[in-house]
Amino acid sequence: MRSRELRFGLGVFVLSLGVLLVRFLVPRPVGMADNGDGWRLLCGVGGRHFELKSEFYVHFSYGPGTPCKSSYISSQAWLDWFASKLGKVLGSSAELNLLVLGAITCALVAVGVAATVLALDLSTRNRLIAAVLLLLVMADSAFFGYFASVLSEGAGFLGMLLMTGGLLLMHRTGAWRYWGAALTVVGALVGINAKSQTLLLIPLFVLALALVKPLGKRGWARWTLPLGVLVIVGAGTAVVQSHGDPANAGYREANMFHVVFDSIVDGKHDTDADLAALGLPPSAKKFIGKGWWEASPWTDADYNGFRDKISRRNVAKYYAGHPERTLQILQQGAQDTLTARPSRLGSFAETSGLPPMAQEYRVPVFSGLSALAAPLGLFALVPFWLLIAWAGIRAFRRRKREFGIVVFFLLLFAVGQFGLSALGEGVEGVKHQLLTLFPTVLAFVFAVLSFFPRPVQEPEPVEEEQEPVTEVFDAFREPDAVH
Repeated sequence: MRSRELRFGLGVFVLSLGVLLVRFLVPRPVGMADNGDGWRLLCGVGGRHFELKSEFYVHFSYGPGTPCKSSYISSQAWLDWFASKLGKVLGSSAELNLLVLGAITCALVAVGVAATVLALDLSTRNRLIAAVLLLLVMADSAFFGYFASVLSEGAGFLGMLLMTGGLLLMHRTGAWRYWGAALTVVGALVGINAKSQTLLLIPLFVLALALVKPLGKRGWARWTLPLGVLVIVGAGTAVVQSHGDPANAGYREANMFHVVFDSIVDGKHDTDADLAALGLPPSAKKFIGKGWWEASPWTDADYNGFRDKISRRNVAKYYAGHPERTLQILQQGAQDTLTARPSRLGSFAETSGLPPMAQEYRVPVFSGLSALAAPLGLFALVPFWLLIAWAGIRAFRRRKREFGIVVFFLLLFAVGQFGLSALGEGVEGVKHQLLTLFPTVLAFVFAVLSFFPRPVQEPEPVEEEQEPVTEVFDAFREPDAVH
């Protein structure tokens, strides 16, 4: 490591942290209101959850609550635990202070930005441009609020940034590779275990590690470090997922209920034909548009008579037999993805003086542009993905392997997550598709950076060889001039 690069990286970290903290706290703190799922993480820190419904304001302080137990698995719980302990050290009486949590996450995001910038083989000017682009993504109004919330999306965003920074550093040589490996381990454990949806990162992460190839490394010199990272992340993820509800299996029936009665049988298409295709009786119409917990279908005799039809197998069979309807659902999913902002979740505290559900738009660059394209749905999203894929292929062809790897790592996850949420969840589409929009935007940034030229390597100065001094014998020496 050269001290000049370290100083540059430290400078990027300090400036990034300053920008993020100002963005977080000035003129008033911003976060993301609880959509009713926050209790699952608050149980882990003993915090008091309020009502199990979508809230219009952000509670920045959670006092002690009634003991509860949740089998929900999310790496966000690790950040919450640290914020809880640090908050008490700083004198906070709250079980969880979101101001402390937001500050911690801002610091970790700044680390990710600095590490990623240091990993890029670009000139200083282009590295600074990269830092600005990354900050525009991380500070975007569609994503930033989740860093100070009781929801788990923030851990997913943070983990993906740290993973990409670590993978890029692992393409370098010397001590940078080992710092990259450490960052990759942390990012992967946080990102993969953020939500059940982010488990989809596992096969893509394995593929990305297999493609990591630092210049001049072959054989065991190439494979030892990626294999070590894979073993640690694999073992860590297995341990984490074994201490709770793996992939949130307890919500599968609820998800399928929403898919059936929110997405497929939505009351806007041929309801009778769709019910018949799913093997459901006409009496099932009473569940259209109702949430799982609102309808409490498990207490209904009619529902229990066709409960076996509310399954992934039956839904998949319907999709296979109804391609036009499936395409319509995917179109709605694409519109949700590009919309970016759930309309019912506020950004401010109740004491802010702002109306309920008020949202902030301080950094609307990427989410603002995507919202403009939202009505187009697939007609905007698919060409955008194809453009990013073309840039990734170009990076591989132009011997910019590291850019190609992270572009496809993020892009393939975005595409997979899009299909998973659009076809397999059926409710809160805008919020669930944030894990599609974020990696799409981050992949776009790396696609743009792949067009930047590598810095011209200045040739090292070559010392001129001195001719050896030839000894002159006295017999051949010219006589001195006579003065």
